[in-house]
Amino acid sequence: MSGRLVALLAVASGMTVANLYYAQPLLSSLSGVFHTSTATAGALVTVTQIGYVIGMLFLVPLGDRLEKRNLVTVLLTVTTLALVAAGLATSFPMLLIASLVSGATSVVAQILVPFAAGLAPDHARGRVVGRVMSGLLTGILLSRTVSSLVSDLAGWRVVFLGSAALMAVLAVALRAALPQHAPTITVPYHHVLRSTAGLVRTHPVLVRRGLYQAAMFGAFSAFWTTVSFVLTGPHFHYSPVGVAVFALVGAAGAAIAPFAGRWADRGLVRPMTGIAFVAAALAFAVAGFGGHSVVLLALAAIVVDMAVQTTLILGQHTVYQLDPAARARLNSAFIALFFVGGAAGSQLGSVMYHAGGWTALTVLGAALPLAALLYWATEQPRNPEAGR
Repeated sequence: MSGRLVALLAVASGMTVANLYYAQPLLSSLSGVFHTSTATAGALVTVTQIGYVIGMLFLVPLGDRLEKRNLVTVLLTVTTLALVAAGLATSFPMLLIASLVSGATSVVAQILVPFAAGLAPDHARGRVVGRVMSGLLTGILLSRTVSSLVSDLAGWRVVFLGSAALMAVLAVALRAALPQHAPTITVPYHHVLRSTAGLVRTHPVLVRRGLYQAAMFGAFSAFWTTVSFVLTGPHFHYSPVGVAVFALVGAAGAAIAPFAGRWADRGLVRPMTGIAFVAAALAFAVAGFGGHSVVLLALAAIVVDMAVQTTLILGQHTVYQLDPAARARLNSAFIALFFVGGAAGSQLGSVMYHAGGWTALTVLGAALPLAALLYWATEQPRNPEAGR
């Protein structure tokens, strides 16, 4: 793989997955525009992530069945139209439906990551996936900053309309740059879905890594869905620009991705997974004392992001080795599993925050990685040579 293609895949993954998170810093504004409560506005994030799970289950498996370049082009075209509808929404239900569709088709990122893994040589697969994932994760983290800044300067509608324009440009760029890639299976669509479910039954490690990441992504989503309420609340009085700057600090956590890829290549998947769980739980403990200190909140945000990204890359590296001919379907099941955790974390985080404040939220955030750590303790260590 050329460095230019890896860079394009990283940028494309980041730009598409960012569509899931543009709404997070806008929740307070949207609740005022559409006259809903902040808890109801928080459902926008949950619905978008549910759409992503739907796309993971029913669209990503097509990456093994169809020519990937054509599939990516079609999905990005639909994403563009859905984002235009979101930007022109005249009611909250219309915005919810548009977000559901854009969330479902933004799974392009999860077609490109296994595509990169398939093109990479065996000895460097972890590093290549790490680089592409660093772009994806940077997109997740910077999406809040971009959304806050654009909304403050030009209004919330421009956030969605601007992303629609970017998706259109990205569709053209990927169409021109991606190599043709023949399907790895030729069975009918319903057999593709059935075989995806079969992979879940066949590979217990797929379910285990998915549950690990569900806990971590649930904690991640709970933190980022509610921290904007803390920053704009009575203790900090942050403006949308202030929230954007804070989100930019959290993006520093994306720097861990290439290192996580190297740890995976060196066979350190299990020990680094356990360390990441401990780090995430400690970060939420720090965040619990940060209700009046933005420094502690920023430190917690960086550590949470680093821990979540580490377990994600280690998990993908493990899952991609299970069956090289089924990487798209394996990725579909893996991402769908943990995005259920993310959607639940977003909604439960909003409920916990409004019921018990920031302290209740941080207790929830710490409990999730600790639960994953207990599950990790039951894992049977693999032969190091087999892991390589």
